[in-house]
Amino acid sequence: MDRSFAKYIMVLLCFIVSFAAPAAGQDGGEGDSRTALIDMVMQSAISRELIAGGVVLVGDRQRDLLVRAYGRKGPMMVDEPMRDDTLFDVASLTKVVATTPAIMKLVEEGRLSLVDPVIKWFPELAGSGKDDLLVLHLLTHTSGLDDVLPDSAAPMYGFIRATAAQQLKGELGSRFKYADINFILLGELVRRVSGKSLDRYAHEHLYALLGMRDTCFNPKTEISGRCAATLVAENSPQYGLVQDYAARQLGGVAGHAGLFSTVRDLSLFCRMVLNSGSFDGKSVLAERTVAQMVAPYFSRGGKVVRGLGWDITSPFSSPRVDGFAENSFGHTGYSGSSVWIDPESGIYVIVLTSRLEYRRQKEFNQLRSDVSTVVATIYARRRDADDTASFAQ
Repeated sequence: MDRSFAKYIMVLLCFIVSFAAPAAGQDGGEGDSRTALIDMVMQSAISRELIAGGVVLVGDRQRDLLVRAYGRKGPMMVDEPMRDDTLFDVASLTKVVATTPAIMKLVEEGRLSLVDPVIKWFPELAGSGKDDLLVLHLLTHTSGLDDVLPDSAAPMYGFIRATAAQQLKGELGSRFKYADINFILLGELVRRVSGKSLDRYAHEHLYALLGMRDTCFNPKTEISGRCAATLVAENSPQYGLVQDYAARQLGGVAGHAGLFSTVRDLSLFCRMVLNSGSFDGKSVLAERTVAQMVAPYFSRGGKVVRGLGWDITSPFSSPRVDGFAENSFGHTGYSGSSVWIDPESGIYVIVLTSRLEYRRQKEFNQLRSDVSTVVATIYARRRDADDTASFAQ
């Protein structure tokens, strides 16, 4: 988005907030002023061929407040229009919607500890200088590990062998380096601790309880037609096959990528997190587990703040904007996905897209930031104002 357009967006946003904000309880229909700027931001991204289309959902602790679908499922003229039940390859959202809560559930059950040495569960790493590497370091990307290429013949064995061979860089717990290898190991850790693959464990202990009926790894043929496209080599679109190469080598089920979901399903997950682990009268995670998962962990001398899996303040926090609280958190995905949750206002925003352009990273980050700015200004700040007014009465 160029500066002149961004400036126009902000002027119009100020006008809407000052004079045209709708009463609480409106549902975000076609004529709702709350949708005007989100529509403009998303349609601009489509017209600039940044995305083929996408779906935006805004919700709070009780319900979905706004759901809007834009454009098509992929770059082809024959691709169907986006819908609110379109399935997306959510890429690195796998880390926080599957792997992190699975690990935390095992911790909650006493089957695993965050301060377990990794070599306790990966004896293959013994004698490689990683005795002090903890599960906590993997979750916060402060392990000192760098990404490695998979071995096509035996990918998980290859990842573990390459992990053993590399020397840790920097001080454990201090050097932040976002690396998929951390969560590849964590996904395998779920299997070693529970005896169940990550996809099975996440379904039984998370998705089934939440009613997340469409969330899965390796979508079956009968639902793959609902999938949005991702682009692979030579920009060829694919539907229902995970984009990430390492995840494909691991059979489509991996701790760092591979999950498919919809905005509606992800909304259920966000509401569970905002309600401290409870959903529809069921306890999915304990309150203390959720609190620990999103508590801040500092690295790079305090310049980077992460939760367990979750992002709070880092170079990857493009959906985080000034209108959200300091303790807000979320995550992004390479395929064009993002979730950001503000526990102070109780508002969250989910953006899932069929991304067309991967080199224009700054533009894509700006898209996420622009959507969040609209949401934070019209929803989060409006909610804070409404709460203050109710208290005053």
